Amino acid sequence: MRNLTFNRKILLIFIFSIGFSVLFSFLFIHYLYSKLYVSSIEESIIHQGKRTASHYHYGELSEEIIKKIQWYNVVSEFKIIVVDNLDDLPSYFPYKVNYENLINSHDQSELEQGKYVMKEGFVDELNREILGAIFPIKGTMGLIGFIYIYVPLEAIQDVFKESIPILLVVGSLFFCTFFLIITLVWKSIFKPIKDLQRLSEKVSMGNYSNIIQTNRQDEIGQLIKAFNKMCLSLGQMEERKKEFTTNIVHELRTPLTYIGGYTEALKQKIYTSSEEANNYLTTIQKETERLSKLINDLVDLNYLQDNSYSTNMQPIAIAQVLLDTIDFFEILLRESNLQVKLSIEEDLIIFGDSQRIHQVFYNVIDNAIKYSLPSGIILIKLKKINKVIQFQITNGGMIIPKEDIERIGERFFRTDKARNRITGGTGLGLSIVKEIVRLHEGKFTISSLQSTGTTVTIQLPYLNIEGVEN
Repeated sequence: MRNLTFNRKILLIFIFSIGFSVLFSFLFIHYLYSKLYVSSIEESIIHQGKRTASHYHYGELSEEIIKKIQWYNVVSEFKIIVVDNLDDLPSYFPYKVNYENLINSHDQSELEQGKYVMKEGFVDELNREILGAIFPIKGTMGLIGFIYIYVPLEAIQDVFKESIPILLVVGSLFFCTFFLIITLVWKSIFKPIKDLQRLSEKVSMGNYSNIIQTNRQDEIGQLIKAFNKMCLSLGQMEERKKEFTTNIVHELRTPLTYIGGYTEALKQKIYTSSEEANNYLTTIQKETERLSKLINDLVDLNYLQDNSYSTNMQPIAIAQVLLDTIDFFEILLRESNLQVKLSIEEDLIIFGDSQRIHQVFYNVIDNAIKYSLPSGIILIKLKKINKVIQFQITNGGMIIPKEDIERIGERFFRTDKARNRITGGTGLGLSIVKEIVRLHEGKFTISSLQSTGTTVTIQLPYLNIEGVEN
């Protein structure tokens, strides 16, 4: 059974069901034959035999009585034999029942005690089954005779001969209907499964564009919908993989071209002064650092997206983490002539990983500085709103187009690709931020309006004084 295909197993079940139905019908007919027909004959024989024998209690088995019994034999459906002695019975019924003598010693003992004896079996000479009984007739001095009543049983086909046409018609309709139902069920089950098998082969070859249209709400329909969803996810994953490959090639090609070109120039001594050579070395150093940062960010992002990653969660004073992070940018802010305005509520507690929260603040503030206008203002707010801690940072730099807002946080996505060489960004900073926020069960949003500038909003669950997360 393990090596059989699913459709063969279902076919075997259907065949077994048909066979069981036929067997049940056969057994049911035999049950009707034995319980209704044979039982009714047996009851009639016992009733008639006792009634006949009771007419002659304490009387003599005269010739007149015997004639009356024989007359009854003519007008009734039963075959009746009356004898004075059991030894005379074989003369009137010279047949063996089931190839044995009609009377044996046990039967004789029962009859002498005044009990009747049932006899049932096949008679070869009559070529059919018979059912009968021997009844003792009592007289004043004891047993005066015996009555043997028997009936040749009709064959089962003769008993049901009037019902057989009806049974055949009903049985034919049943099996035709059953076959039609099986066919419909077969197509209903196996056609979508065949489609799934066919499309699975295409999916295995990298074709994720095909889906199966269905309106079914049963398990097969749910399976098809899950398969379609899987194909859609695989297709999107394949597109992201292609886009990622394209982006990573693009990100690596430029710094490697710079490094390779300037290295070759230094090797061939294609420069006019030592200052020019130092510039080449400085460029090589910057591009190497940028490659190193790119690789580190990729490793970090993949690590965060790994389902097995676990954060080092503990209660932390988020305001202090934010202030410590801002201190890292003091020199850069001064060099860029940027002003920072703070609105921070102290004593705010969250349950999180302090290093990862620091990374969130660092990446977001770094982006805000890179894309701010010279001598601009950066607004930083941290406050409690209901049951969440809300962090907001706003700069008045470039406005992000609406079509790009939803893509913010995708790997390597930049709204201003022309500034790549200046900012040195990898396009992974906000991707890392979104993953860290997700791991902290928080929410990341970004808006960009001409009137207010670009604002990044991060909401994280607040931890109350008792240390219970709300």
